[in-house]
Amino acid sequence: MAKRLVVLVSGSGTNLQALLDAIAMRGTAVYGAEIVAVGADRTGIEGLARAERAGVPTFVCRVKDYASRDEWDTALTEATAAYEPDLVISAGFMKIVGKEFLARFGGRLVNTHPALLPSFPGAHGVRDALAHGVKVTGCTVHFVDDGVDTGPIIAQGVVDVRDEDYEDEGGALHERIKEVERRLLVEVVGRLARNGYRIEGRKVVIP
Repeated sequence: MAKRLVVLVSGSGTNLQALLDAIAMRGTAVYGAEIVAVGADRTGIEGLARAERAGVPTFVCRVKDYASRDEWDTALTEATAAYEPDLVISAGFMKIVGKEFLARFGGRLVNTHPALLPSFPGAHGVRDALAHGVKVTGCTVHFVDDGVDTGPIIAQGVVDVRDEDYEDEGGALHERIKEVERRLLVEVVGRLARNGYRIEGRKVVIP
């Protein structure tokens, strides 16, 4: 039986589109998962439009609509839980979820990061890697915990750093990382859905 995915987005939704395309191409039975809803923290974004074009239900929880961050976290938790997801995919979701969301979905919330964690966590992974002069960087798919990009690592993809990447402040490098990130996310989510997994300390084991 296909696993149920809720995907969270904040912008253009290219990772969401990669998942939608993979499921449409392979079918839910072969891929092992279906997207049952897409949530966002803002309105009028392409990520929501992609979901609507695919016929996927959407919901929006904007921080500014709630009296506190905790109230927003509760609303996001309830809106997500309404779709009974097996996995929640943070696909470019630019808000840090709170304690209630993690209490409900901890160990099931998958995120991507444009660097090889644990190096260069935070909002500027590409820029920080270049500033450090690394020769390779890449992307990480990991489970979310209560730290910043500190959760158990599921998979990583490597991208070479070129001399010209320093000239355009990492723009082209970031695009190459995103290409690898989309492929890796599609592969990882499918494997988690089809095979199941367990988390042993910091190690993620996929049979």
